[in-house]
Amino acid sequence: MSEKEEDGMSFLEHLEVLRWHLIRSALAVLVFAVVAFVFYDIIFDKIILAPKNVDFFTNRMFALLSDYTGVESLKINTKPFQVININMAGQFATHITVSVVVGCIAGFPYLFFEFWRFVKPALYSSEQKHARGSIFYTSFLFALGVAFGYYIITPLSVHFLGSYNVSSQVMNQINLNSYISTITSIVLASGIIFELPILIFFLSKIGLVSPEFLRKYRKHSIVLILILSAIITPPDIFSQVLVCLPLLLLYEVGISISKRIQKKQAKEFE
Repeated sequence: MSEKEEDGMSFLEHLEVLRWHLIRSALAVLVFAVVAFVFYDIIFDKIILAPKNVDFFTNRMFALLSDYTGVESLKINTKPFQVININMAGQFATHITVSVVVGCIAGFPYLFFEFWRFVKPALYSSEQKHARGSIFYTSFLFALGVAFGYYIITPLSVHFLGSYNVSSQVMNQINLNSYISTITSIVLASGIIFELPILIFFLSKIGLVSPEFLRKYRKHSIVLILILSAIITPPDIFSQVLVCLPLLLLYEVGISISKRIQKKQAKEFE
């Protein structure tokens, strides 16, 4: 095993390096946030508010599926609710908050790149070799999770929560902040959850998990996935199944990754 890269830097010098990594990351988020702030009409009308409308892609696909199967309940968001603002500075504050969130999501690959540049000198050359491509795979899985959360979970949640009522005398007029927070929490949670294979990769590298361990506790993991699906989706079986399936697939992918790492480590010790 080769030696780690030695730079002879002091603790304060390491803090200085970290500071510049954080500054560059913050600037990247700021740039994307400014772009999102300027093109607010696209961000709000075409992206954030779109899932509640009938012509949204997912809603149209469910409508086609409903026509094909004859199951009328598959049609979702056929009656868009009204989003309202009740605070004087509510829309402006939401504009800024959403811009920052978009900046974080769009800048995620660069943020992880800066994180990788900071930890890379502390790794062995063999560890750097095994971690090659981690920026791509981490960014890809995060983007995949965000897309899944936006196109699948969000319209189902908006339909269920927006159309749910306790009485015909109560009309749903959803507060803007409530609507935005629901969508952003779903999208960000989905992006983070889809990083499961990456988490298993690093835990396998340091020996905390193994394919045998993951197989042994597969049933426990399924229960946890079901609980997690119930938390981030509306309380209906169809939505929970849609969320469970990709999570179970990611878990199985994680087992395969852990198995490959175990084989490589076994070869290195031969």
